[in-house]
Amino acid sequence: MVEIEFYFDCSSPWTYLAFHNIQPLAAETGASIVWKPILVGGIFNTVNKTVYESREKPHPVKSRYYKKDLQDWARFTGLRITMPPVFPVNSVKAMRGAFVAIERDCLPLYARTVFETYWGDLQDISQDSVMESIVAKVGLDRTDFFARIGATEYKDRLRATTEELIARGGFGSPTMYVAGDDMYFGNDRLPLVRQAVLRAQGRLE
Repeated sequence: MVEIEFYFDCSSPWTYLAFHNIQPLAAETGASIVWKPILVGGIFNTVNKTVYESREKPHPVKSRYYKKDLQDWARFTGLRITMPPVFPVNSVKAMRGAFVAIERDCLPLYARTVFETYWGDLQDISQDSVMESIVAKVGLDRTDFFARIGATEYKDRLRATTEELIARGGFGSPTMYVAGDDMYFGNDRLPLVRQAVLRAQGRLE
């Protein structure tokens, strides 16, 4: 089975779109998704510091189009995406928690709930009270969840996947690899991801 490795941080609206859209793509093609939680801020700090510069001094024309483009994609995908009052957000607890969700076999539900809470309900996912609500909705045990995301093991796992993506040439979220090291970045690359999967399956030359 062809694997799609999906590196993601829930603090990105474009990742929300790709997360939603990659799942029917995988179901249609018969590919499997390997979820790879990362901390995108760690990537920006290491290999993509220009992101911070563009946030501090946004180009007004490009900024207007950025907002339109995001809403066009949101409507096309059927998602509710609004700019949260806290942005950028510290997503470290949510992304460590993604490993707990993977272990409990509920990552898609967990990540969708995090995305909806932040980008739809505009709640600050860095706050314990907000994460508690997410954990309850997903059906995870609160005490176990918070004990795990505070443990060294889960801190190290998030750091490791972040460093892994940097080592593989990644520079942001979402980043996808098809059947090895065939890399794609961004929600708008999903048609190319689909073709890459079909090629890897021998269904497309």
